[in-house]
Amino acid sequence: MFQTAFQQNAFQNDAFQIVIKPLGGDDAGGWTKEEKKRHKALQKKLRLAEEKRILAEKESKESRKQTIADLVDPPKPSKFNKNKVESKQVVSVDIPSNLAIIDRYIANLVKQQQDLFNAVQLRQAKILLESEMAKLEAQRLREIDDEEALLALLL
Repeated sequence: MFQTAFQQNAFQNDAFQIVIKPLGGDDAGGWTKEEKKRHKALQKKLRLAEEKRILAEKESKESRKQTIADLVDPPKPSKFNKNKVESKQVVSVDIPSNLAIIDRYIANLVKQQQDLFNAVQLRQAKILLESEMAKLEAQRLREIDDEEALLALLL
C-alpha cells in the first residue's frame, strides 16, 4: 500500500511535478551560436583586461614606492649639472591613471556581458509568453467549440 510513496523516485523536487525543458533543445539555455561566440570573446577580453589591471596595479605600487623613496632620500645631482640652474616645471593636467582607464574598460565589458545575458533572458521570456498565449488561445477555441456543439444539440 505504501510501497510507491517510499520509492527513491516517487516524488520530484517541485510540488507540481512539472519539468520545463529548455526551448533550444540543448543545454545552452537558448543561446544562439553568435551569442555564445560573443560571450566567449567578452570573457577573453575581460580576462586580458584583468591581467592588464594587475600589471598596472603593480606598476602603480612600484611608482608610488619610488616617489616616496625619492622624497625621503632625493637622488644626488650629477657633477656635470652643477653649473646649470635647473628649474622644475610642474604642469598639472588631469590625466586619468592607467588603472582608472582599465577599470572603466572592465566595467564596460561587464556591462556588455550583462546586456547580452539580459537579451537572451528577454528572448526566452518572450518565447515562453508566446507559447502560453498559444495554449490559452487553443483552450479558448476549444471552449467555444464545446459551447457551439451544446447549442447545436439543444436546437
